[in-house]
Amino acid sequence: MAGTGKLLILLGGILVVVGVVLTFFDKIPYLGKLPGDFHVKKDNFEFYFPLATGVVLSLLLSGILWVINHFGKR
Repeated sequence: MAGTGKLLILLGGILVVVGVVLTFFDKIPYLGKLPGDFHVKKDNFEFYFPLATGVVLSLLLSGILWVINHFGKR
């Protein structure tokens, strides 16, 4: 059970860091403007689906968590 607590603390810390970065750095270059991001604008309608940005962030987060898990077992 102690391992679960440590994992939750680590995930909370990561969320805090991401929140601070997004708060203080409003314009991260290319984030949300990748070629696979869908943005449809019509008269009274606007739809935005950041598919490519989501995939890139998912791969980045998976890699970071893999490194933490890999070196945490030693």
